[in-house]
Amino acid sequence: MSKHVRLTMAQALTRWLAMQRVEVNGVELPYFAGMWAIFGHGNVAGMGEALAGMEDALPTYRAHNEQGMAHAAIAFAKASRRRRAMACTTSIGPGATNMVTAAALAHVNRLPVLFLPGDVYASRRPDPVLQQVEDFADATVSANDCFRPVSRYFDRITRPNQIIDALPRAMTVLTDPALCGPVTLALCQDVQAEAFDYPESFFAPRLWRPRRMRPDRAELATLVEAVRAARAPLIVAGGGVLYSEAEAVLADLAARTGIPIAETQAGKGALAWDHRQALGSVGVTGTSAANAAAEAADLIIGVGTRLQDFTTGSRRLFAGKRLIQINIAAPDAIKQGAEAVVGDAGETLEALAEALADWQVDAAWRNANRATVAEWNAAWEVATAPSNALPSDAQVIGAVWRQAGDDATVVCAAGGLPGELHKLWRSHRPGGYHVEYGFSCMGYEVAGGLGVKMADPARDVYVMVGDGSYLMLNSELATSVMLGRKIIVILLDNGGYGCINRLQQGTGGRPFNNLLADAAHETLPDIDFAAHARSLGAAAEKVGGIAELEAALDRAKQSPKSYVIVIDTDPAITTEAGGHWWDVAVPEVSARPEVQAARRDYENRIDGGRT
Repeated sequence: MSKHVRLTMAQALTRWLAMQRVEVNGVELPYFAGMWAIFGHGNVAGMGEALAGMEDALPTYRAHNEQGMAHAAIAFAKASRRRRAMACTTSIGPGATNMVTAAALAHVNRLPVLFLPGDVYASRRPDPVLQQVEDFADATVSANDCFRPVSRYFDRITRPNQIIDALPRAMTVLTDPALCGPVTLALCQDVQAEAFDYPESFFAPRLWRPRRMRPDRAELATLVEAVRAARAPLIVAGGGVLYSEAEAVLADLAARTGIPIAETQAGKGALAWDHRQALGSVGVTGTSAANAAAEAADLIIGVGTRLQDFTTGSRRLFAGKRLIQINIAAPDAIKQGAEAVVGDAGETLEALAEALADWQVDAAWRNANRATVAEWNAAWEVATAPSNALPSDAQVIGAVWRQAGDDATVVCAAGGLPGELHKLWRSHRPGGYHVEYGFSCMGYEVAGGLGVKMADPARDVYVMVGDGSYLMLNSELATSVMLGRKIIVILLDNGGYGCINRLQQGTGGRPFNNLLADAAHETLPDIDFAAHARSLGAAAEKVGGIAELEAALDRAKQSPKSYVIVIDTDPAITTEAGGHWWDVAVPEVSARPEVQAARRDYENRIDGGRT
């Protein structure tokens, strides 16, 4: 007869989480690196008491904002290449719904995180409880239903024994490379405290290994035949290359065959920037070299990419090309009419390399790409060179890159900076580029930097953030100080939302409600960002130009705690070299001649792209 142990549901859940294991670089580690928690009436008695008894096996970290702590957890998972994850628990109500934005971010980016929000009473005994959302047409609805469309797996725990089935299902999603994404287990607050006799076998350690699916033989044969027949093949490396840890295989394949490599935002860093076949970023924020190759190619091979509009130039850049997609997820592999090769990126690239052992690209294609790379490198030098004028984002990026070192990680998320970084940041090694651009979520940056530092404490982490994004969510800067996880934040102050201001004018609109000067105001705010950062416990200073920035970066390296450097930048300047058209709809009707002209140009582009 099996043995049982009587525990509350919350105690059983935390004990089970602590027993899940994963192997990373030959070392067995806990899959869950910890629990982020902000307690309230909906989780402090149940989950709070359970976590207090698990500090050694499942560390608990306190944050200042639920969305921020979830961003940190997501960044941790991304920096860990989806091998490890973290969980987040909140109370019912705003604590829970504050995490919905982060859940959407994790869903879009296919990143694992476990959300454990408190929920209403399953018994309904004291309904309506504090913060309960009431739907008079559906008594089963709670605020946590907001998580359903942004979770890969959702369950509401209304009885304590339900976790015996729910938790293994959750882990299956979190660790499966094709299904990977956020999981939400809404924990009814009365059920958290209810006891049940759980079988002791439920808490046996379990080792989870990433599934590495080999490609179908026929699909692989089609890919090999297509490459051998191609005059000008191009590989587009996505995030799947990094999650599969396939960067060495990719680099070797490119070196031996001469096939050039372009990178998406998620895939950047899969190839060292100075590899002889590296073309840099592709798409709307692409280098001139990568985009020229995409336009001239007769075969595009996507590897682990979901073909976002920024990658494909709103489906224009790859139009008319033969497109083959290597992806672990079949729905991604068939996008945009692609021929599918469903399989793990590493396994598929290894098989492709073996089949192409005696094959290389034509010398003319190799030489053409080397020439365009040389042209791009010259443009890079111009864009990042310091001057005496108000600095551009590109000049700041150049200064940070020169000071950061080969093993540093740059973190960013939204606004104009991700586009400039995609073009201009030169990655030396995988993991050196961490930009969240699937959801492009303002406010991710500081919390994301904290998560990256927790995943890899040996790396220097440089967070690049605009003033608008910093003002949206900066509270985890205080958490980084509290936890002793040092990050270096470069805050570029251009007086508002400079990126959207440029887009507004590019579509014919007048500057309106984006820069602070163009928004409704009686007095323009004079925000002392350095003083604000110091008030959160960080060291901080404001600098007056690129030379001062480089000196400040040296001081930041020596600082024992998180350091913020503020620099004013020009909101109007962006790197002109490279790039591609992006489909942003322009109004059909407007009194502004500039909008009318922009609409005519838009229609010409749309008509010109029809097949």
